[in-house]
Amino acid sequence: MRFAVDAHAIGRNLTGNETYIRSLLRGFSEVDSESEFVAYVSEPAAAEWVPESFTVKHVSSNPFRRLGWDLARESKADGADLLHVQYTSPLFCDLPLVVTVHDVSYLECPEYFEWARRTQLRYTVARTVERAARVLTVSEFSRNSILNAYDIAPNVVKVVPNAANPAFRIIGREKALASAREKLGFDAPFVFSVGDLQPRKNQIGLIEAFAKMLTAHPHLRHHLVLTGKDTWFAPQVKEAATASGFGDRIHFTGFVTEKRLLHFYNACDCFVFPSFYEGFGLPILEAMACGRAVACSDTSSMPEVADGAGVLFDPRKPEDIARAMSDILLDSSLRGRLERLGAQRATLFSWQSSARTTLDVYHEVVEERRGTAVKPAMAAHAPGSKR
Repeated sequence: MRFAVDAHAIGRNLTGNETYIRSLLRGFSEVDSESEFVAYVSEPAAAEWVPESFTVKHVSSNPFRRLGWDLARESKADGADLLHVQYTSPLFCDLPLVVTVHDVSYLECPEYFEWARRTQLRYTVARTVERAARVLTVSEFSRNSILNAYDIAPNVVKVVPNAANPAFRIIGREKALASAREKLGFDAPFVFSVGDLQPRKNQIGLIEAFAKMLTAHPHLRHHLVLTGKDTWFAPQVKEAATASGFGDRIHFTGFVTEKRLLHFYNACDCFVFPSFYEGFGLPILEAMACGRAVACSDTSSMPEVADGAGVLFDPRKPEDIARAMSDILLDSSLRGRLERLGAQRATLFSWQSSARTTLDVYHEVVEERRGTAVKPAMAAHAPGSKR
């Protein structure tokens, strides 16, 4: 079989979407040597992130041309049996469609999106989900949200969880600390967080919590390191850091490579993820895979991902975030236990497993198109079944 995958996110620093598709393609190459794969990329250097055995085709970086013409035309011409996209499908495409919808934050938390973006997502994702043979998502939380948002059969929606890249692992602490000191320019312990500087990631709440913690425990020498791309909201986050009274101990690195991220994870004393809403929250697993104690929000999918291996807090309450951080930093036995539990938790997820599950979905969809299997919508509405 030949499977077509929209990989335009590769090489564009689209964080979660790019990490997902790169990792999935790598997983395919590791578990399936029989199928053919065609990856459609938009960036000139993106091919280096696609497995060598895959065919790479270029489509426009302009979304109107990519979705209005290039993707449908190229995938059909390449004889693909199926097309896999994230969120939005081409306008006109005769191929069976699989779509990954990581979350529906544009519906449940529209305040985090500019008007044009949330309006576009409301329309294009609804259209895509309606015609998709399968909808993949990354957590039970997101699955339930999708089923609440769209009128589709429950067994059309399949949970295929994310996993940490194998590159994220425990390395020598001294090596990690030396690399972090060189990059950050200070020699002190630090608390680490990852996420683009945007309202949903709640960096302002974390900064307020960090200041509360240092005020309550002045003997702590810790700094706060925030890694993630600047967005339109970045000036407000940086202004909050300056106004906190501890601006000289708060550092913004911008976007960093996976190698640098590996060192930051391993060098920090704890990892904090204060986001208000996540479809999965992959940095939680990445930090755990690096052997770090994790504190994260108790909202959306994050308790599902952490599952007892992290300290949970209410992201709307800076004092709660401060308590979680100080508990970890001041209690070495708690920190050690969380490090062990987190490392074990991370091993339960793998991209090979997610790739196998995704490939099973691909084969089901193609078999249904060929008339050799019962369609999920038919099965969902069979006599005696419940919607």
